[in-house]
Amino acid sequence: MKRSKQSFLQCNAASSMVIVLALWQWTTEVGAIWIELPPHGAKCLSEEIQPNVVVFGNYTLFSNDNRIPATMSVKITSPFGNILHNKDKVSEGQFALTTKEPGNYLACFWMDSKEKGMGGNVNLDWKIGIATRDWDSVARMERIEGVSLELRKLETTVSVIRENLVHLVNRERDIRDISERTNARIAYLSITSLFICIGVSALQMCHLENFFRKKKLL
Repeated sequence: MKRSKQSFLQCNAASSMVIVLALWQWTTEVGAIWIELPPHGAKCLSEEIQPNVVVFGNYTLFSNDNRIPATMSVKITSPFGNILHNKDKVSEGQFALTTKEPGNYLACFWMDSKEKGMGGNVNLDWKIGIATRDWDSVARMERIEGVSLELRKLETTVSVIRENLVHLVNRERDIRDISERTNARIAYLSITSLFICIGVSALQMCHLENFFRKKKLL
């Protein structure tokens, strides 16, 4: 019995460690994204971000034809449609912002070149939250290094993971409340519809009874 309990606790601990490591990797993972731009039309990339999060990005355009200089337009909008970054006729650039609204932030790119068949590829390095922090500057300012610096990184990462978990819990609670309210309304409408059907049926029976009595069929 003791061995079974110990095995169960070890499995739970291992599962929790896997979840924490996965969240840590998801929180700190940063990588460049390649976006292929067609000659006509726009390509957009969306990312769900919470408020009060620092976002930093670099973008560079590589033309399909190096002999012809190409430029593009860039627009970044908030979930409510506010324009946060807008550039025309650029081949490279960067943006930095702090989110104020929760939801999907949209980054759109399209070619400015009017040459037929002229496309390109955009290299986008999009950093969010903890990935935007300059740890070298933190180490110099606070005079920490080695294990202390790594512990500081882990502490910050754990704080971010906790905030994400709290957000997920609150979001699940909101969805559950909406579901419960919707189920209550459906139940109320169902009961109301049932009583209406019973009332209409009773009226029909009375009407038919009066009709048959007038026709002396009853």
